[in-house]
Amino acid sequence: MPERTSAQRSHRAVRGAFTVLLLAGIGAGGYAVVQLREDSPEPPHCSVARADGERAFTLDTQQTANAATIEAVASSRGLPERAVTIAIATAMQESDLRNLRYGDRDSLGLFQQRPSMGWGTEDEVTDPVYAAGAFYDRLVEVPDYETMPLTEAAQEVQRSAYPDEYAKHEDKASLLAGALTGRAAEALSCVWDPDDPEDPDGVSGDPAEVRERMVREFGEGVRPVGDGSGLTVPVATDGAPGRGWELAHWAVAHSAGLGIEQIVYGNRIWEADRSSDGWREFSEDAGNGDDGENSGETAAASTAEVRLSVLAPER
Repeated sequence: MPERTSAQRSHRAVRGAFTVLLLAGIGAGGYAVVQLREDSPEPPHCSVARADGERAFTLDTQQTANAATIEAVASSRGLPERAVTIAIATAMQESDLRNLRYGDRDSLGLFQQRPSMGWGTEDEVTDPVYAAGAFYDRLVEVPDYETMPLTEAAQEVQRSAYPDEYAKHEDKASLLAGALTGRAAEALSCVWDPDDPEDPDGVSGDPAEVRERMVREFGEGVRPVGDGSGLTVPVATDGAPGRGWELAHWAVAHSAGLGIEQIVYGNRIWEADRSSDGWREFSEDAGNGDDGENSGETAAASTAEVRLSVLAPER
């Protein structure tokens, strides 16, 4: 885990001073600032829900995509949800789930792995798929990692100067792991605007890239098929419970980065154009305009497959 540098301390001091100035300005005009924020669109983010459906916390889209990659690598190795929870909590502490290009000494990437300590090359440890795999390689060598306290399991892998810090992320990591493994259905949803006026180039998707990413992260057991803008991902009937939601949540976690505009699983649908509505009921009447429930024409999907479509480049 990287030590706090003088630059980081200075940044925190500036941030603190800015907060004081902002609070001081509320009396003079803060109401207008707050009112403007309330009227502004939500910034891109992803929400993780509790068992009762209430939002527990949010992450930005890049953090969520990185967490989904961490889970997919565990899935490709047949590792349990506890391994995912430990890995996500570790990455939350080490990098805030960001693929950092800097750190203490030569620490880099999601897990702040050091090339000089045998973790791999700089390019490798800043590759989220490789980094997650390297973490799991060492985790599975820890006896009883599934039953020992999370902070102890993480410390056995990381050898951090602050071993107790991992524990504070366990609750969030557990909720996120439950969603990403598919154990908790509809527990992850992302909000972003495919027609963001601040992005003059817009967002577009490439089905081939989506297919390549899914196979690289989940392994050959995931075989997306299709052409044009659509992909169908079969859900193995003999797979782990929640496999369909695992794939659907991976897709929504990567939707902003890969330009995935629509995801259908069973009788539920998520669409980028209506992402603030989260997962909604889906019916075969999609696209007829009668009830306004669905905005695109997509045949109903069963729980034997997850259907994806990506944004067209000219959008």
